[in-house]
Amino acid sequence: MQEHASIPYFLPAMSDDERVERASAMQEKLSRRRTCRDFANTPVPREIIEQAILAAGSAPNGANHQPWHFTAVSSPDKKRAIREAAEEEERRFYGADGDDPKASEEWLSALAPIGTSANKPFLETAPWLIVVFAQRKGGIEEDGKTQNYYVNESVGIACGMLIATLHEAGLATLTHTPSPMGFLRDLCNRPSEEKPVMIVVAGLPAEGASVPAHATRKKPLEKVSSWL
Repeated sequence: MQEHASIPYFLPAMSDDERVERASAMQEKLSRRRTCRDFANTPVPREIIEQAILAAGSAPNGANHQPWHFTAVSSPDKKRAIREAAEEEERRFYGADGDDPKASEEWLSALAPIGTSANKPFLETAPWLIVVFAQRKGGIEEDGKTQNYYVNESVGIACGMLIATLHEAGLATLTHTPSPMGFLRDLCNRPSEEKPVMIVVAGLPAEGASVPAHATRKKPLEKVSSWL
C-alpha cells in the first residue's frame, strides 16, 4: 500500500450524556429551520457568507477533490438578471404564459399546499444568492480535466452544511432549482465542466413573513429510520 502523510485525528473528550445533550441541542436548532419565501432587503455582512461557504467546503467528498464552487451574488443587476432568467423557466414549468405546463399535474398538485408560483421576487430582494456548482472534472487543482468522483453526493452534503451554517448564523434560507439551469453558468461566468445545482437564497426574513403550515409536517423517527 502506498504510504501517505497523516495528522492525528482529534475530538474533544465528552461523556455519553454530553454527546446526547449536544446532539439533542443541534436537532432542536435544525428542527426550527424553515424555507423562507419573503425576504427583507436588509444587508447581511459578507463575512457571514464567507464562513458559511468555508463550512460547506469542509464537507466529506470523493478523493478530497472538493468538486464544488460557490458563486456569492450580491450585485443588484446580477440578481435581477438571475431572477428574470429563472422566472422565464418557471413560467414554462407552471404554464403561466398560457402554454401547457412542463410539470405534470401530479407535480403541480404536490406543490399546491406550499403555494409556489412562477413569481420569484426573493431572487432580487434577498441580499445574497449563493449559486452552487458541481464540478464534474477538475480535481483539487481545478484543471478542468481530472475526473472527480461521487460528485452529486459530495455537493449534496456540502449544500446541507452550507444551509445549516447559515441557519446557525440566524439567516433565513431558500433553495431554488429552476429547470433547466444552464443560464446560471453563463451569468456566473463558470466553465462548461461545471453543472449548476441550486441557488441558496440567504438573508433576513421580511416583516410578517410566514411559512405554509404544510411545511411543518415532518415524518417521525419511526417513519424515517429502521434499526437492525
